[in-house]
Amino acid sequence: MNLAVVRNTTREGVIARFGKPCPERYGKRTVRRVVDALVDAGHSVAVLEGDKTLLAELERSGAGLVVNMAYGIQGESRYTHIPAMLELAGVPYTGAAPLGHSVSLDKVIAKTLMQAAGVPTPAFAVLAAAGRPRGDLRFPVVVKPRHESTSYGLRLARDRAQLDAAVDAVVRGYEQEALVEEYVEGREVCVGLLGNDPPDVLPPVELSFAGRSLRVMTVDDKYHRRVDEPEKLCPAPLSPSLLETLADLARATFAACHARDYARVDIRIDAHGQPYVLELNSMASLGGGGSFVRAAEVAGYGFAELVRRIVDVAHVRCFGVCAPLERTPALATT
Repeated sequence: MNLAVVRNTTREGVIARFGKPCPERYGKRTVRRVVDALVDAGHSVAVLEGDKTLLAELERSGAGLVVNMAYGIQGESRYTHIPAMLELAGVPYTGAAPLGHSVSLDKVIAKTLMQAAGVPTPAFAVLAAAGRPRGDLRFPVVVKPRHESTSYGLRLARDRAQLDAAVDAVVRGYEQEALVEEYVEGREVCVGLLGNDPPDVLPPVELSFAGRSLRVMTVDDKYHRRVDEPEKLCPAPLSPSLLETLADLARATFAACHARDYARVDIRIDAHGQPYVLELNSMASLGGGGSFVRAAEVAGYGFAELVRRIVDVAHVRCFGVCAPLERTPALATT
C-alpha cells in the first residue's frame, strides 16, 4: 500500500519561532532503514517533512497510512503536532494519539495517572524554583524537566545545595518546572510493548551499571557519548515471578498513559525486589542501539520485521486487517 514516513530534519518549516525547540530527531540512517524495510515488504513509501508543508505533500502522495517518526519542531506538546495534523486530514498513523503523547511528555500527569491505576512510581514533588519545600522526599533525589525526554537535564541530587542547583538549571535552561522524585537505588529495566488490547510484552532489557558510580541513564548514555555506557542485558536476568510482575506493570502503564501500538516503560527495582515505574516513552526509539530494538531482536524480530509489525499493528487497529502489500504506481518510492 501507499505509506508515508514522516520525520523532522529541520526546524525551518514553521510560520514563526515560538516555544522551546525540540532537541530530538531521528538520524538519517534509521529513517533509511525503516523505508528500506517497508519497500522490501512491497509497500510504496514517500518520506515527508513533519512541518507546515505536510498536509499538501500528504495529499499529493496518496498515502493511506503514516509511519510517524516526527518528534515535532517546537513547543511544550511537540510530540502531538503531527498526530493532530493527521487526524485533521483523516489519515491514520502509527503510534499514540495526541492524548497519549501529551501524557508521555508531561511526566507529572503520567505519574498521577499511574498512581490512580495502582502502578507504583517513586514519590515526587514539582518545584517551580530553587529553595521551595520538597515535601517529604528523602535524599538522594532525581531532578529532571517536567516536559522533556531522553534524560535531558537529568541530575542526581544528594543534598539541598545540589537540589537547588539542579532545579535552578531546569527552570532557567528548560523554561519549565522541575520534577523531583526519590531516587530508587537498585536495578533499571526497560520493558518494550508491541500491539494493542493487550500489547505483547517484549523481553525486558536490564541496564547494567556495573562498575559505575552514577547509576542512572544520562542523555550522554542515550546518545552513546560515554565510554562507560551501561551494557544492555536481554533478556534481563530476573526471576520468573518478577518478570511476570514487570509485564503486568508495563501493560498497566501502557493503558493508564493512553499508549498505542508500541511503547517503552522504564522501571527501577529496589533491593527488596519492589519495582517502581519511572515513565513511559510513547514513541520508543527505533534506533539500532536502543533497548526497544534490542528487545525485539531477542523476541525474534529482525529490524525489518519489527517495522512491518508496527505498521500492521496500526493498520489492524484502524481497519481490522494487516496492511496490504500491493504497490501503487502513482506513489514514487523515496
